[in-house]
Amino acid sequence: MRVLGLQGSPRKKGNSNFLMSTFMTEAQRLGASTRVVEVCERHILPCKEYVVCEKKGYCPIDDDVKREIYGLIRWADIIVMTSPVFFYNVTAQLKALIDRCQALWARKYRLKLKDPGAKMRKGCLLAVGATQGKNLFEGLHLTAKYFFDAVDATYADSLTYWGIEKFGDMAKHPTAVKDVETMVEKLSAPFLNRTKVLFACRENACRSQMAGAFANVIAGDRLEVYTGGSAPVEAVNPLMVKAMAEKGIDMALSKPVALDEALAEGQPDIIVTMGCGETCPAVAGARREEWAVQDPAGDSLTVMREVRDEIEAKVVGLVDTL
Repeated sequence: MRVLGLQGSPRKKGNSNFLMSTFMTEAQRLGASTRVVEVCERHILPCKEYVVCEKKGYCPIDDDVKREIYGLIRWADIIVMTSPVFFYNVTAQLKALIDRCQALWARKYRLKLKDPGAKMRKGCLLAVGATQGKNLFEGLHLTAKYFFDAVDATYADSLTYWGIEKFGDMAKHPTAVKDVETMVEKLSAPFLNRTKVLFACRENACRSQMAGAFANVIAGDRLEVYTGGSAPVEAVNPLMVKAMAEKGIDMALSKPVALDEALAEGQPDIIVTMGCGETCPAVAGARREEWAVQDPAGDSLTVMREVRDEIEAKVVGLVDTL
């Protein structure tokens, strides 16, 4: 289970940060891999309405959103967003990040591409406000609703607290810690008993990436999927991205990772290797399969399609054995 936090408060030790820390501590206790983006400390530029994303599905602005945060959003099973209320919405820094996710909205709705992780991804909001106004959090709920839809996450839950202004107010709140722990347990329940499968190849640029995507699309409710390479390259193969797009599956934001990095996220129950040979890891207790699948790197789109279809069939067969 992978949990991403988007911490929107500029106060490093503020009430929003307290909520985020409590959420992540409980998620880690349940075995999750966690990442937190301190939004106010990152290089995030606002949307400039170039409209490139509407036409081509990517944002031309080069900052931390493009280089890292899009990928983290796709990495996550659960996305938790925290913010104080600023004029009936989230902070400006967090709103800038949200606005930049128009590129993900465009990939989903304009280009009709499916994020492989969309089957299970959940989103939630933790927010605090200083006043007691009845409608204090309405703007945040609307923003969260449309943000989570854009990033292919179901807006599953929220916790909002009125009358929170001074440092330490949330730490003194009589139910906050229990509220957050209960939320994490509820959100995590569907993820905790999935079979962990690692797909491994040499570069993590074609075969293992396609296998992981098909596994998520076909059986993301039963499989927790990881991919890695024994000698990962800088970027996924563009022909692989094109071949998978023909199936309606969006791989453009995927990035190769090393096997060690993939294994650090969790002990796999199944390891499927595709050509990395003796450099692939031996994990005690894990079922091991070797798929004799041709490496399509450097070959034609026609070959890539053939390998794609072969891998899809093999993933279906693997799922049938579970």
